[in-house]
Amino acid sequence: MPVAIAPNPEADLDVDEPRAIDEGLVGHDRVFHASARTVGLVVLLLILCIGGFLGYQGFPTLQRYGLSFFTETRWLPERDIVGLAAVLVGTVEVALIALAIGFPLAFLTALFISEYAPARLRTTLVSLVDLMAAVPSIIYGLLGFAFLQPHLIYIARWLSEYASWIPIFRVDTDPHAAAWAQSKFTASAFIAGIAVSLMVIPLACAIMRAVFSEAPLGEREAAAALGATRWGVIRSVVLPFGRRGVIGGTMLALGRALGETIAVLLIISPAFEIKFRVLTVGTMTTSALIAGRFGEATPSQLSALLAAGFVLFLMTLSVNTVAAVFVNRSRTGAGTDV
Repeated sequence: MPVAIAPNPEADLDVDEPRAIDEGLVGHDRVFHASARTVGLVVLLLILCIGGFLGYQGFPTLQRYGLSFFTETRWLPERDIVGLAAVLVGTVEVALIALAIGFPLAFLTALFISEYAPARLRTTLVSLVDLMAAVPSIIYGLLGFAFLQPHLIYIARWLSEYASWIPIFRVDTDPHAAAWAQSKFTASAFIAGIAVSLMVIPLACAIMRAVFSEAPLGEREAAAALGATRWGVIRSVVLPFGRRGVIGGTMLALGRALGETIAVLLIISPAFEIKFRVLTVGTMTTSALIAGRFGEATPSQLSALLAAGFVLFLMTLSVNTVAAVFVNRSRTGAGTDV
């Protein structure tokens, strides 16, 4: 005969009662969280202050010229004519040339370091690439002006000779002439873009390399166990996982290229005209305009330059914000199929 067991209310209470979880942080964790939050808020406040200052100082120019400030090509403040149309086109041209040259080099370098380089050389290669970011931009400008330009004009001539069917490579000169006009190929957006590409490679390479190295080890081993070669693992695991990081690193490099100043100023010959022939002499970028005209500007001219700086600030801020979103999503693995 079964024996009835009397219920124990105290035992039921012990089992069913949820255990209290202490969500408090210890002292050093509280200090770290407060410090990180403070630094983040200070950086955000600085960005807002910079944008507010540029917008406030440039508002009189935007109010005076209105939409013509963005459609006028000439920059003649002494004649009350200022416009950013040609300057913005030159800015985008130099940045895209730098990106077109720097992206494949940064991508292949990051892929080689993270996947192919021997372990004993990996640290050295990472240090060498990162060291490129520590070189001042004026050094790259001098390198482009004194060393690269005398050689790049021959590449520009070759492009104009054999690829002139592409409109951007067309030059109004005879490349087959006995005494060809070298001056038409100097101080161009093409040469400035190559100099800027040297500065964006370390940034893009660092982002891509970091994302490639975070590809899940389990998926790597699973692909290798199924017989995939090294390139097969890269193609099926590393690249799908890191594609957002590649996009984010490329856009961060684009933001850097849009705002490059000294290297471009040392190389280009100022020309305020909209032209899409990147091999010919003359162009102008927003940052080079500000640096070149800031010292001798009157108060009204200074307002116009600060308005140009406000436009450039919005461009780079937008590009870097989108890039940060892509990089953060790639680090969490969101949106990846491996």
